[in-house]
Amino acid sequence: MVVTGVDAMTPLGLTLEETWQRLLMGRSGIDRITQFDPSDLPVHIAGELKGFDPTVYIDRKEARRMARCSTVAVATAQGALADAGLELPLKNAERVGTLIGSGVGGYERAIEGVDTFREKGLRRVNPFVPISMLINMPSHHVSCWAGATGPISTVVAACATGTQAVGEGAEYIRRGAADVMICGGTDAMIHFTLLVGFCSMRALSERNSEPARASRPFDADRDGFVLSEGAGVFVLEELEHARERGARIRAEVLGHSSSSDAFHVAQPDAEGRGASRAMQWALDDADLDPREVDYINAHGSSTPISDPVETLAIKRVFQDHAYDLPISSTKSMIGHAMGGAGAIEAAVCVRTIEEGLIHPTLNLETPDPECDLDYVPEGPREADVRVALSNSFGLGGQNACLILGRFEE
Repeated sequence: MVVTGVDAMTPLGLTLEETWQRLLMGRSGIDRITQFDPSDLPVHIAGELKGFDPTVYIDRKEARRMARCSTVAVATAQGALADAGLELPLKNAERVGTLIGSGVGGYERAIEGVDTFREKGLRRVNPFVPISMLINMPSHHVSCWAGATGPISTVVAACATGTQAVGEGAEYIRRGAADVMICGGTDAMIHFTLLVGFCSMRALSERNSEPARASRPFDADRDGFVLSEGAGVFVLEELEHARERGARIRAEVLGHSSSSDAFHVAQPDAEGRGASRAMQWALDDADLDPREVDYINAHGSSTPISDPVETLAIKRVFQDHAYDLPISSTKSMIGHAMGGAGAIEAAVCVRTIEEGLIHPTLNLETPDPECDLDYVPEGPREADVRVALSNSFGLGGQNACLILGRFEE
């Protein structure tokens, strides 16, 4: 199956192209939180969507009934379908499916409902609270907006959600259940309650005075990840379906996989065995030799524990080739968009394959002896990338990998 459309909303831009150009420039989208006052917390920074107005994309009344993650998903899906050249109403809509994943969905709507009840009473609570908070709502709203009446599902896999959602979307086409899949991931988790939890875990960077330098994957001075928000949405198509309508083919989905660490709720297996299995199984699914991979978009979350584990896992799978592979972390500039992260990073892989350019890993200033691979710290690099591997390793030991390739007739 092939990629005929893709878009992303990130802290660097409200389109994939804006994000891509700023990644190449080495810009950071991290800044002080504006969605609430973080002064009482040890963390004051995050990667917010700048200038995002849901009513630009969705009727104002409808937008008020939706969680932020759903509005971001719909807005991004609109860009992806436009990129694919699919006009509404969809032709043969029963053969168009939807699979949008999210890590937590619209949980903030539940909190807002409880707060409203306590402050103003039951009559002031939005009756859409129990609906808008559900994790399958981004899929519903994208399906409803597009009029896609084919198969629908939702992936919930923490930080691996977006990657696994694209891979599972490809499976619907592979087994003949759909000709087109609108798939990806979204999250909008910059909320006081979530920050409280992550601060208690001591998982986030506290480099508040230098937001742009806070996310520093593989650097010896990293002190945690930076929470962000965003979405990535793909339009995948069965090859002959894409050819028949004369679609532009941007890339090909070659393989994907998932695996479990079965180890710990928050920490990765120290030997990287689950991550290794996911990468190897994705290669097996794509029928590729490790030496055929030209680039890895790393999970690269900037936590003290996970970056060395990912490095070790890459070495286990790729052996000597690991030292020849360029690797970079998109999270170094946009932070960690949780359920949206993997789909955004896969979208970046599409642009890498198309442009022959690898974006750098920002803020890698002090080499960590345990992270001794080529993380492209110096700036954008020209490279003939025919095959790209995108890694996502999530809380609960859920791992997902996606392999994208240049399409050739």
